[in-house]
Amino acid sequence: RNLTDISLLECFIHLQYVDLSENKLQDLSPLCSLTSLLWLKVDGNLLSSPCLKELPYLQFISLAQNHIKDVEGITHPRLTNLSLKGNRIQSAQGLSHGQLFNLQILELRGNILESTAGLSLPKLKNLYLAQNVIQSLEGIEGLEQLATLHLRDNSLESLDGFCSSMKRLQYLNLRNNRISSLQEVAKLRVLPMLQALVLMDNPCCKEPSYRLEVLVMLPHLQRLDKELFEQEEQEEANRIRWERQEKEKVRTAGLGEQTEVKRESKY
Repeated sequence: RNLTDISLLECFIHLQYVDLSENKLQDLSPLCSLTSLLWLKVDGNLLSSPCLKELPYLQFISLAQNHIKDVEGITHPRLTNLSLKGNRIQSAQGLSHGQLFNLQILELRGNILESTAGLSLPKLKNLYLAQNVIQSLEGIEGLEQLATLHLRDNSLESLDGFCSSMKRLQYLNLRNNRISSLQEVAKLRVLPMLQALVLMDNPCCKEPSYRLEVLVMLPHLQRLDKELFEQEEQEEANRIRWERQEKEKVRTAGLGEQTEVKRESKY
């Protein structure tokens, strides 16, 4: 409706659901008096900041397709679902666990993030970071409840950052990044619950026996690039993995013998 002023809403203090999408709003301050608000959608406006006075019961807020450049000022204690997709956000610094300790779903796709630094939100379960320019995974070790992570269409060359504390991560989408070596994929071994992985449109997908090699490295994986592993693939991967382990044992034993011989020759 091309709204630019919503001051009339200040008197409707018992409103719980408000949709102000597709207007020309630059200021949400009149909503501060709506202390019963549970659900707020303000997509497709002209907002430059997500800042809004703390609303004690707000659980869902969507600020997609605005002109927002940072995430400072989001302090709603019961917020569980936050969407900031399609903005101009360069950094996730400012999303504080102390103020967003119930946040479970965060949507940041379609921004200009270069890093994941600042995402210290330990209750987070679903994180959507597709279509950014992320080059490094920093600070994600604190996302211990995370089950789903979307990183499609970014600029990742390395998979450093994942760690064993991420015990619940089941789905990881890395499609269309710059991962050139399967040795980077091997770093995902630290994720004990990973079941589905999307790697298509990365340079490493062109390596020989790509699917089989990924399964050798990640034996708990059930699905790669949206296709389930067949039983024959799993059996072949188990055989290759066993053979390599045996060769490594022999090699290690051989190195141990050589070390002992050298030690004796000194005396």
